Amino acid sequence: MSQTVFCRKYQQELEALPFPPLPGEKGREIQASVSKRAWDEWQAQQTRLINEKHLNMLDATDRAYLMEQMERFFDNQETDQAEGYVPPEE
Repeated sequence: MSQTVFCRKYQQELEALPFPPLPGEKGREIQASVSKRAWDEWQAQQTRLINEKHLNMLDATDRAYLMEQMERFFDNQETDQAEGYVPPEE
């Protein structure tokens, strides 16, 4: 049976991440407070931001920007969006 976590984005018990998604304390913090569903959604959002804004993951400023956007995403605050992105119809 999968473990669950109280997800800070969705404010409910959801499936937990099987391992920390980032190294160190930040990864453990995310694993303890973010669901697999929220993490998967963030990964899609992050990919769109990297591609649209031509972010360089070797650049510390770009990495800091993504970390800020990630925190805002998980806290249900407004985040930057990829310009021109239209989500698929469900």
